[in-house]
Amino acid sequence: MIASLRGVLTEKQSGACVVEAGGVGYQVHVSSHTLSQLPAEGETVRLRTRQVFREDAVLLFGFADADELRLFDLMIGVSGVGPKLALAVLSGLRPGALVRAIREEQIGSLVAIPGIGRKTAERLVVELRDKLEGMAVAAPSAAPAKGAKVLPRAARFDDSIAALVRLGYTAPQAEEAVRRVSEEGDDLTAEDLVRRSLGFLTRPAAVR
Repeated sequence: MIASLRGVLTEKQSGACVVEAGGVGYQVHVSSHTLSQLPAEGETVRLRTRQVFREDAVLLFGFADADELRLFDLMIGVSGVGPKLALAVLSGLRPGALVRAIREEQIGSLVAIPGIGRKTAERLVVELRDKLEGMAVAAPSAAPAKGAKVLPRAARFDDSIAALVRLGYTAPQAEEAVRRVSEEGDDLTAEDLVRRSLGFLTRPAAVR
């Protein structure tokens, strides 16, 4: 088992990199988070790694920090989550944000990640929320307004957040917008929430 790899970074690819060590070039699959942490090509890099054996290939996955590796190990233990999907989750949310999403049951943030459906997101929350002791949690992007209602954990809210993320907004922006417009009524449909959230997000900050 290859637990770590240290060598010269020779190539950066989409979702992977090549590290040359001992005269051998290793293709290492990485998340967008780890990719952003890599040095320039030609410089020395060290990655924590996991080697995954399949019938048709031997794959090597690399991680910039210990928390990302631990989350990867936990996720591939969840039913229906393989290493490629686990890496997609880590590309969708940085480690601290992923820990927060799982602990706080932010299903909308998880289903906004390409390849993650609602059932998979729910399995991640149920199976991992009690296994994240000692892991750093990202601070919330903004404090809720005083007296604001808590966003109900309902499918229409999660679907609205996911739709906004697909339109290019970040998960925190989408969550804030849906939370704000949801104060206008409890009987809003997902379509209503998306339409009103778009109005909120395109409104000048000074008049929000």
